[in-house]
Amino acid sequence: MNEYTYPVIFGITIGTLARLYMLKTDYRQYPTYPHGKVINVALGFIAASLGTVAVPSFMEENFTAVTFLALAASQFREVRNMERNTLSELDQYELVPRGKTYIEGIAIVFEGRNYLVIFASFISTLLYLAFNIWAGILGAIGALLLAKSLMSGKQLKHIVNIKKAELSFDGPGLYVDNIYIMNIGLPERQKEILKYGMGFILEPKDFNVRATIGHLGQRQAILHDASVSLGVFRDSGTPALVPLIKRDLDDGRIGVFILPQVQDVAKAIAVIERVPVLENAFRLPTESDANQKGSELD
Repeated sequence: MNEYTYPVIFGITIGTLARLYMLKTDYRQYPTYPHGKVINVALGFIAASLGTVAVPSFMEENFTAVTFLALAASQFREVRNMERNTLSELDQYELVPRGKTYIEGIAIVFEGRNYLVIFASFISTLLYLAFNIWAGILGAIGALLLAKSLMSGKQLKHIVNIKKAELSFDGPGLYVDNIYIMNIGLPERQKEILKYGMGFILEPKDFNVRATIGHLGQRQAILHDASVSLGVFRDSGTPALVPLIKRDLDDGRIGVFILPQVQDVAKAIAVIERVPVLENAFRLPTESDANQKGSELD
C-alpha cells in the first residue's frame, strides 16, 4: 500500500456509485434486468478506474494516462454503436417501434454517462489527494448533482398544451378534431377505432416548438411511449390499427391517434406529458440570424 491506495479506492467507489445512481430501468424496459444492468455497471467500474488512476499518473508526471483516457473515449463510442445496433434490431419486433431518433438518444445517454463517471472519479480523487477526504466527498456530491441536472431533460409538458379531441369519420377519412389522420375503408375497422381509439391535440407553446413536435422521430417517440405505458389494441398484420400522428400544416398543431388498452384519458395525457423531448429533434429556428433580423415569429 502507498499514499495513493485509499484515494484510488475512494475514487473508484464514487464513480461506480455514480453509475448505479444514473442506472434506472423504467417503462422503456432498458436496461433489462439483470444482464443489461451488469453490462452497464461493469462499464461504469472500468470508467471509474480510468478516471481515478489518471490523477496519480499526472502527479507522477506520467502523462501516458491521457492516452488511456483517449482510448477509453473510443471504446465508449463503440459502446454507443453497440447500444444503437442492439436497439435497432429489437425495434423491428415492437408493435409500435421507438424509431431511430429515440434509439440514437438512448445510445448517446449511455455513452455520456460513462464520461460523467470518469469526471466524478477524477474530481473526487483529485480533491482527496490535494486536500483531504472531506474535500473529496464534497467533490463527489458536486459531481452527482451535475449528473442529476443532466439527467433531468425537458418533457413534452414543458413545450406543448395537451387536450383530448374527438375522433370522427368523414366518409372513410379518420380525423382527430379537424386534423386528417388516415383513410379507413372497412366499416368493421371504423367501429373498432371509434370503440378503442383516443385522440389528442398538442398545441405548441411557441414558434420553436412547431419544428420540434413536427419532427418525425419525436412523433414516433410519443406513439411508442403511449403504447408501452397504456398498451395498444393491435397485432401484427393490422395496418389500419397503427397509431399515428399527423400535423396541421397551418398552425403546427399535431393530432395524436392512439388505440390504448387502458381507456383512461387522464392517464393518457399524463403519459404524453412525460414523453422526453429528444435531443436530436429539438430545434430553435428563432435563433437563426435570418429570423432575428427579420419580422417577429409567432
